[in-house]
Amino acid sequence: MQKEQAGVFLLDLGTGNLAGRVISVLRTAWPVDSLGPQVKTVLHIVGARPNFMKVAPIHRAIRGRGRLSQRLVHTGQHYDAQMSDVFFEDLGLPPPDLHLGVGSGSHAEQTGKVMVELERVFAADRPDLVSVVGDVNSTVAAAMVAAKACIPFAHVEAGLRSFDRAMPEEVNRVVTDRLADLLLTPSRDADENLAREGTDPKRVHRVGNVMIDSLFASRERALALPTLARLGLTAGRFAVCTLHRPSNVDDPKVLKGLLEALDFVSAQVPVVFPVHPRTRKTMAAEGLAPLVAALKDVRRVEPMGYLEFLSLTAQAMLILTDSGGLQEESTALGVPCLTLRENTERPVTVDEGTNLVVGTDPARIKAEAAKILAGKGKAGRVPELWDGRAAERIAEVYEQFLET
Repeated sequence: MQKEQAGVFLLDLGTGNLAGRVISVLRTAWPVDSLGPQVKTVLHIVGARPNFMKVAPIHRAIRGRGRLSQRLVHTGQHYDAQMSDVFFEDLGLPPPDLHLGVGSGSHAEQTGKVMVELERVFAADRPDLVSVVGDVNSTVAAAMVAAKACIPFAHVEAGLRSFDRAMPEEVNRVVTDRLADLLLTPSRDADENLAREGTDPKRVHRVGNVMIDSLFASRERALALPTLARLGLTAGRFAVCTLHRPSNVDDPKVLKGLLEALDFVSAQVPVVFPVHPRTRKTMAAEGLAPLVAALKDVRRVEPMGYLEFLSLTAQAMLILTDSGGLQEESTALGVPCLTLRENTERPVTVDEGTNLVVGTDPARIKAEAAKILAGKGKAGRVPELWDGRAAERIAEVYEQFLET
């Protein structure tokens, strides 16, 4: 049932009732904190790549302040060397204390697996506060288990809304925020969303964007990498594209239109395209290989680690993406961004930053890309509290909450 590897404990699923054995594993893996038995414990939950950039600075801030004990559980929602391990290394995040290894599956299957395993974890070694970030399935699963177990929990990046319930992430956000004891928001619009939903303002704390903490802390190391030289690129004269959302990559008609737009951009500047496994699967299944091969200068690469990818985005002329996180990072970096979606849960990147939501119509994407390539992209500014100190404010909120 148990394997010990570099200090990480892996729990094999599907082996019946693990509760008793989990307790013994946790007692071995998690000795009494060196700060003393009365120190309160924060349990961080991560499951997918977007979580890692948010948890790393919080973990570092709590460790540096020295007032709380903390543990880290990786659910394994994304788990392979490219999608997980490299990010831990790049961000300086210690190996997880516990790895649940839930793997992939439908939304219900994945969420259910995480809930079953976390219920056993919480029963075996009850934390004082559970900290969840973002909007992935692991986030909402941890929220529901903590709420049912009457364990206080905090949601970092609370209050974001796309107002599109067809997005699984939107459902995760709404449910998590409804249940959370502490709501840590990145921007004023998130506060306003929560107020509109009738949230008690005492639960809400605007702390800024913790993912930008990771960006500012890592930018110099990223810029020192030889990524551009390796790919034959010139700073400020290339574009970066990422595509992974099911609405874009599962529909071959939509995906073809997006590739057409990339072809237009690549006729003017090289386009670096780290291909997500989901996107690659659709390309293969729908026979899009000839279309992709005919693209003018679209450089398909494997998914990258955090630092290597940041070295690209920080020096790009244009970012095209359906990622929420990249909308924020492009604003912090001052790089024009075209969001290939019909909506965004991060309107502050449009209202104040460098982002423009253009949808998936190839003609609209080409028109807006042409403006940016002609030097007429949005200048924008960095929003309030996106200053690299959000994690310190989060740690302070956690300490004050646990002292009461």
